[in-house]
Amino acid sequence: MKKFFLLLLILCVACNDDDKTEDPVLCTLEARPGLEVTIKDTMDATFLVDGITVVAMDNEYKETLENISGTNIFVGAHERTGNYVVMVSKTGYTTITSDPISVTEDICHVITESLEILLEKK
Repeated sequence: MKKFFLLLLILCVACNDDDKTEDPVLCTLEARPGLEVTIKDTMDATFLVDGITVVAMDNEYKETLENISGTNIFVGAHERTGNYVVMVSKTGYTTITSDPISVTEDICHVITESLEILLEKK
């Protein structure tokens, strides 16, 4: 959580460049996820949340994505650009590893990449 607030402070300072003569860019203070992942069962297309583990990896960086409570969405890599491979696993299902996903940024935030993963029962 401390990293989140430090990153938020850095973003606020970075978005406030008084030397520019252009119109100011107004950035929001929220930290946006670089990745947004949903998982479905291949047989009936129902969303899977319980018992799901979603891990994003970018070279040495590794993060377990968190489920947004009350939704079927897993998020992570907040305000972090990179080329991620996402691995999704659940007991009784075949583990899936995605192709690389490139997360970029604009002047204020990362541009969230959404991904839907289909899991097949073993």
